Amino acid sequence: MGDRYRLVSIEDLPSHLILEILTSGRLSAADLVCLELTSRMFGGSHAMYPHKFRSLADFAAFQLCSSHVIFVGMSLNAQKELFDRCNGNWKRVLRFLQSVVQSSAMVETSAGNMQVTTGRYHTLLISNSSVYSCGSSLCGVLGHGPGTTQCVEFTRLSFASSAPVVQVSASQNHAAFVLQSGEVFTCGDNSSFCCGHKDTSRPIFRPRLVEALKEVPCKQVAAGLNFTVFLTKQGHVYSCGTNTHGQLGHVVNNGALYSFGSGSNFCLGHGEQHNEFQPRIVQTFRRKGIHVVRVSAGDEHAVALDSSGYVYTWGKGYCGALGHGDEIDKTLPELLSSLKSQAAIQVCARKRKTFVLVDGGSVYGCGWKGFGSLGFGGISDNVMRPRILDSLRGLCVSQISTGLYHTVVVTHKGRLFGFGDNERAQLGHGTLRECPEPTEIFIQEIEDEAGLLSEGM
Repeated sequence: MGDRYRLVSIEDLPSHLILEILTSGRLSAADLVCLELTSRMFGGSHAMYPHKFRSLADFAAFQLCSSHVIFVGMSLNAQKELFDRCNGNWKRVLRFLQSVVQSSAMVETSAGNMQVTTGRYHTLLISNSSVYSCGSSLCGVLGHGPGTTQCVEFTRLSFASSAPVVQVSASQNHAAFVLQSGEVFTCGDNSSFCCGHKDTSRPIFRPRLVEALKEVPCKQVAAGLNFTVFLTKQGHVYSCGTNTHGQLGHVVNNGALYSFGSGSNFCLGHGEQHNEFQPRIVQTFRRKGIHVVRVSAGDEHAVALDSSGYVYTWGKGYCGALGHGDEIDKTLPELLSSLKSQAAIQVCARKRKTFVLVDGGSVYGCGWKGFGSLGFGGISDNVMRPRILDSLRGLCVSQISTGLYHTVVVTHKGRLFGFGDNERAQLGHGTLRECPEPTEIFIQEIEDEAGLLSEGM
């Protein structure tokens, strides 16, 4: 009996079983690199896979890429271009794909899973399934009840459900939360029905379950200006709120980009300023065979990211928000040539400014520098082309979100940095002091819990 349970080294396991473990989907590209460097089993050559792969870890990375949701939807030409952009290294391809997905949702950090999203004068944060908010609001968007109109520090929200929160979206005056159970909660100004509740006579001061979706599990939500869009686990889309112009929207479907809503400032990307009341495909990307994976809409411009890490901008060029070195409006999506040498993993646009997060964790910004929301400190002029934020060098940023006049980033170690306007406490520093350059944000409640945990160990 004793031999039946004898301990064996992982090197004694059959190669095909090890490959099954490596491709289970639980490992990151960094994990594969670590295994490759520390064990001959993962770094050596084996007869079980083609010679074009340099190691078992490399073959595992290829297998994970081949089943990745973004990679599967790409054309063969797009797949080859991405592989070439990553210098023929499948682990780098995998890192790019995983980073693109995480930067727009929950990011895995050494301090746990996190997501940050910024509204007009407030910020929401998920940290290990708990939600925190800070900033100012008279309409309940902070989610702490009618007696709370300002939180100078990040403060935890409570929900009438024990399920963990997995995604959050913030807009000007309302917020929406998706739980692991698929339930959706909203809070804030509901006068336009954007919170999905029948009662429009008063704000929703605490997160409330959207009853209309009680039997419809959701996986993602997006809060816009006076409207909300819900994506169900079955792939269906629901919406609620104001529909004055068909509502500004950009939708990515299997690499194709569709837009709808107000066409002012050419921000729909169709080369004209007509309003669109139904999703219309953006032909520029379709004609060129460009596979779009992410898009972000500012107030008057838009920015898109393709499957090779290239960035495109269009719309109103005021203050250099488009990053092309001028203030000329772009009627159609145009490649951001100054970042061609970088593989971008996230794009983020808001009022007259654009941020691009690239593979490796560096952040570039361009546009209007008012209130320090670009994070360049003493620069007096607007930034006409994407410029790296030197103050964030070496921190390896994993996610960025920008509000009206403030910006917050999450690093791969789970540290938070904020910069810009803080007059409404939207940075959560515990003061109302403006931050022209990135300043670390400490959340006392999380610090206290970490301290208790370390003491218990």
